[in-house]
Amino acid sequence: MVLPTPDPLPLIPATIPPPEAITPPSAEATETADQRTAMPDPAAASRLGVAGWIVNDLGNTLFSQNMIANYFPVWVVAVMGAGDGAISLVNTVTMALMLGIGPWLGAVSDRLPRRLPILIVTTTGSCLLTFFIGNDLRGSLIFFLGANLLFQAGLVIYDSLLPAVSTAENRGRVGGAAVGLGYLGSLLGLGIGFVVMNRGGDYQTIFRLTAAGFFLLSLPCFLWVKETPRIVARVAPRALARAAFADVAATARRARDYPDLVRFLVGRAFYAEAANTIGLFMAVYLTVQLGFSTGEKDRLLLVAILAAVGGGFFWGRVVDRIGPRDSLLRVLVVWSIALALIAATGFTILPNAALWVIAPLAGFALGGTWASDRPLMIGLAPPEYLGQFYGLYALAGRFAALVGPIIWWLVVDGLGLGRPAALLVLLGLVIIAMVILRPLPSSIGRAPLPADT
Repeated sequence: MVLPTPDPLPLIPATIPPPEAITPPSAEATETADQRTAMPDPAAASRLGVAGWIVNDLGNTLFSQNMIANYFPVWVVAVMGAGDGAISLVNTVTMALMLGIGPWLGAVSDRLPRRLPILIVTTTGSCLLTFFIGNDLRGSLIFFLGANLLFQAGLVIYDSLLPAVSTAENRGRVGGAAVGLGYLGSLLGLGIGFVVMNRGGDYQTIFRLTAAGFFLLSLPCFLWVKETPRIVARVAPRALARAAFADVAATARRARDYPDLVRFLVGRAFYAEAANTIGLFMAVYLTVQLGFSTGEKDRLLLVAILAAVGGGFFWGRVVDRIGPRDSLLRVLVVWSIALALIAATGFTILPNAALWVIAPLAGFALGGTWASDRPLMIGLAPPEYLGQFYGLYALAGRFAALVGPIIWWLVVDGLGLGRPAALLVLLGLVIIAMVILRPLPSSIGRAPLPADT
């Protein structure tokens, strides 16, 4: 059933052709409109805009380090006495919701003049909810679910802003700089925890300082990133929401025309399962499985984070040199080696001291993962539907974040095989991802070579 289209309202600036108010445009209309598409000129992005976008990633990694990967899971398991399943359950619910919200939010962002206001709303909401975490266990899990949901929604928008602050020639370096410098947010997170704990503070203080830091680090992006306006029809919020749902269905159908993009998203789901799950449970693995103290755990994570900073810059340059596809495959090889070695410590094949070498290797690979796959996604997605396809990109990541913890729980608690065995399962997922991604053309996402003179 085709819904009636309301009379068009005055246009406001944007970059994509005017969409229908409720139903997605026909194929013929889309083809004509695409010819009129005027994408923003990334070369015009100011240095302040680039800096603001990069600094925002410090806030992202601060939240991810303290709330997703480190202090909040440790508080739940080691302080409040819950099991790994409590973290898995909350994360699973969050990511199940993101399976629907991510693609829809990407479609909404394509129908708005600018994407940045959505990021402002999601980030601010996440910070407010984080501020109230740390009292009772049940309430804190609920607040964390909401804060993480808004955080994950904001990442959909944040990633899709990369073309607004970069060019095809420097996209790898800009993305790599964001990944590398972004991990300084993880260092800030560890610093907050170190100072608070050494002064006799509690976990709630860490959570509140994390919320404040996340918000402050997001402000430069809010103020300095300038998107080239897009031309869109002004429609009522309800009509916009309904039209975005229609766009999600259209995007799923449209994806069939981009088989390489589908292959990448499937492969991404596999390696993201490993990356997200190891990030979620590494602090628990170190403290509960290997017996590290809080100080030892934080120092080891510090070493890994410093390596991730260097890895982001290194792999960003590799992306610009050989392309994101080849860079990503090399990163996944390093990931495989690191996961195998981490599992070996749990099986006591290697001593715990070996982690001081293994941790920087894993961090180096982690920095390269995100420095490579963002440019690869941009190289595969049609520019006029970037927000919608970034919704699918987020969908692959959220599906991974949904399934990965379930796999971990099944191996550790359900089958009783233990955490080292779970790491070997994650290693298998990375290997599957490499097999899936290998057929992608190496030319995807590479900047065009300069013409001969």
